[in-house]
Amino acid sequence: MLHYWKIYVRLKVLNEKGKENANVELRQYKETGYDGFSSGYTVGDIQGRTIHSDGTIIPFTGKPYEKVVDKGAYHKEVSKVFTLPDVQVGSIIEYRYALRYDNDIAFPPTWIIQSEFFTRKAHYIWRPTDADLMTKTEAGEQQANRIAWSPILPAGVEVNKTVKPTGVIGHEGQITFELNMEKVPPAADEEHMPPIQSLGYRVRFYYSPYISGDEFWKKEGNGWAKSMDKFIGPNGKLKDAVRELTAGAGSDEQKLRKIYTAVMALDNTAFDRERSKEEEKAEGLNPPKNTDDIWERKRGTDDQLTQLFVGMARAAGMKAYVMYVTPRDHNIFNVHYLSFSQMRDLIAIVNLDGKDVYFDPGQRDCPYGHLAWQHTEVGGVRQVDGGSALVVTPAESYRNSRTQRLADLTIDAQGMASGTVTMIWTGAPALRWRQTNLRGDATSLNRELSSSMEQMMPGGMEIKVSSIEHLEDYESPLTVNFAVKGAVGSATGKRLIFPGDLFEVNTKPALPHDKRTVPVYFDYASNMQDAVRITFPSSFSLESQPADEKISFAQLASYNMDAKTTANSITVYRNLARAFILSPVAEYADLRAFYTKLETKDQEPIVLKVGGQPGQ
Repeated sequence: MLHYWKIYVRLKVLNEKGKENANVELRQYKETGYDGFSSGYTVGDIQGRTIHSDGTIIPFTGKPYEKVVDKGAYHKEVSKVFTLPDVQVGSIIEYRYALRYDNDIAFPPTWIIQSEFFTRKAHYIWRPTDADLMTKTEAGEQQANRIAWSPILPAGVEVNKTVKPTGVIGHEGQITFELNMEKVPPAADEEHMPPIQSLGYRVRFYYSPYISGDEFWKKEGNGWAKSMDKFIGPNGKLKDAVRELTAGAGSDEQKLRKIYTAVMALDNTAFDRERSKEEEKAEGLNPPKNTDDIWERKRGTDDQLTQLFVGMARAAGMKAYVMYVTPRDHNIFNVHYLSFSQMRDLIAIVNLDGKDVYFDPGQRDCPYGHLAWQHTEVGGVRQVDGGSALVVTPAESYRNSRTQRLADLTIDAQGMASGTVTMIWTGAPALRWRQTNLRGDATSLNRELSSSMEQMMPGGMEIKVSSIEHLEDYESPLTVNFAVKGAVGSATGKRLIFPGDLFEVNTKPALPHDKRTVPVYFDYASNMQDAVRITFPSSFSLESQPADEKISFAQLASYNMDAKTTANSITVYRNLARAFILSPVAEYADLRAFYTKLETKDQEPIVLKVGGQPGQ
């Protein structure tokens, strides 16, 4: 049975920016579930044209090319990309295409109602086939599906379900789902938003033979937990390896650290090139059946390495489990959406001294006992003794993700400075740079580090990476030293003026708009600590400096700035700590006031004058 959808898009280009919509990307997706079933969809039958304001029609006659967007152990996402011809202001863009879903799997639609554009009229219709209403169990038996849907719609708008009798005894009839909306506003486009996939008007359909969500998560979760155990084991080879690896360790903590270090040292194909089936076959390797296979070949996907870590912890005599989560950089887990497809990544949980400790061995270079930020404060399904449970992962303290920015510069009478800048990262920012290095090389890493510094510091400065410390030691702070030279201030008569905090000179307002429609969202809680020392010529004295300041937002964020001076130097200290990742719309005015005040403070200058005594 062919599951087939037709999509038609018509856009009016009203300004120069609208011409960008001539470049079209259509996603196609393939995934393999924990139960071995594959599902997905492909894009085809692409047609398009440009209609000029004088009625001239220019058809699209090219061929789309494919671009890999995301690839993992169990999924691959590809864009088909094409450009519509000769799009001008006033043109109408039209294109249509078909989505074909896997024949073996009944794949229900998701209607994305709200987009980046105002939509004058939206019309969606779906007529499920008889095949859509049946599915196969693991035993190969047919069972009836119940079609349900998870809507995010404005008040008064609903999905309309109708049933047209067929006259066949025992057949409910032809079911039709339909939705109509007019004057659909564009989706929110605001700074610091939650994942866009979790926002905007939409309807997700799904199949379920279960009457309630509790029944679904219990039965499907237990089936998932058993499938994980089948792969994880541990089996004899893994037990022997763990026994040798942990020899001499006196506690479970010591054993687990050795296991974590060993797993982290393996080849993680999520950060390195994944071997094709042909390459695996040439090496005499079949698809891995269990964690023994992963350990023997010394490489695996991010999820396979997580399963290996859990298997090794179990082999060492500890209670260990996997959890299937929805990463926050992709979406937000919805317990009412009865589908495992919303979860993507595996993390590990090990019980140490009666307390569950969370680990992320699939995230290369993630420190022991921590999670990558996208896996913190997220929902999903975890294994428990005898089954599964829905839980939320713990938060990470703002103290764990710290950035220290240290500058020690000497300035001359014309405002030219030279010296060193040191960046020290722990937690999430350190992991980001370490994984940037894994996906590239030393040259690309240095280039990106220099570029990030250029975006912070005053324009035109020469910036060069002089050394990198602890790049491969993920348990230590990552330290990068830069040599810098260039203008940081301006000379006006007998005065020099330069920013109080050089690292904030190019920062844009975090929350520039008066009103807010969605919660404010940050990737992770953090602590930013700056110390900027400027040594100036003895012929100058300090005329003015930023006054000491301390402000806070509830008990969730704090900011302070102060300075210390000597006869020919000033050191400005700045600290911004934010202990939350999500702030509701109701608190927006107070949060914006907090950021506006600190951003104003950041821009206060230091003024030096020729001669005189400090403060005169």
